[in-house]
Amino acid sequence: MRPLVLAALLASAFASPAFAQNAPPEPPALQHRQGLSMEMPQVQEDAALQAAIASTTRPEADRARDGQRHPFETLTFWGLQPGLTVVEIEPGRAGWWRNILEPYAAATGGRYVAVGKPTESMGVADGTADMVVVARAFHNWSRDGRTDPYLAAFFKALKPGGVLAVEQHRSVDGLNIADVASTGYVPESYVIHAARRAGFELEARSELNANPKDDRDHPFGVWTLPPVRTSERAGRTLTAEERAAFDAVGESDRMTLRFRKPEIAN
Repeated sequence: MRPLVLAALLASAFASPAFAQNAPPEPPALQHRQGLSMEMPQVQEDAALQAAIASTTRPEADRARDGQRHPFETLTFWGLQPGLTVVEIEPGRAGWWRNILEPYAAATGGRYVAVGKPTESMGVADGTADMVVVARAFHNWSRDGRTDPYLAAFFKALKPGGVLAVEQHRSVDGLNIADVASTGYVPESYVIHAARRAGFELEARSELNANPKDDRDHPFGVWTLPPVRTSERAGRTLTAEERAAFDAVGESDRMTLRFRKPEIAN
């Protein structure tokens, strides 16, 4: 077993913009993430999860990104355990998380369900999912009104006490979602407020996937950075020096959030 040292910055602070009058009361404003308290979560070794991550059946390109995406630590932070029913939303053709979650579920007596259109079907009966995983998708949903109906579908599918797990490219907080979503980044407060409107409680925030080198000022949005590495678009081509500089940044700065469906409805 390898030693685990998880540097997770957890807090229960929230943002405070006002929504509709019948929305839940908003808690105090989000602190800057560097002001969050430090906690070292208690982590149980999970040999099956370690094996799924280390498996050579995963594409080599996937495994090469483990140092920047921290799959064991992230999934442990979200609360993944053997035997759970895990629904992943829009896993995409590459299936980075799917290539871990699906074999892990098969090895531990759990169930993995991939869902492309949540408002049409969540692939599970209402109230039976243990975890819903959303990775790098809110910037797309915010642009065409899908955020609220999708979150409502997740809430309905989850068991009481079930987890909504979120990984998302993170903009500077306080920016207008309409101004930044096209770059692939969204404010952390946007995701938190949207989830709370759907009935979720924010249980923990982690800096596992933070990247302070990412200033978010890229000519082709987040896709300028690895792994996509867009270098040319609409007449703009990166120089070799620019390409090297963006590669040196690594993958994006990302929020990592754990929400929970309340055990008892509010």
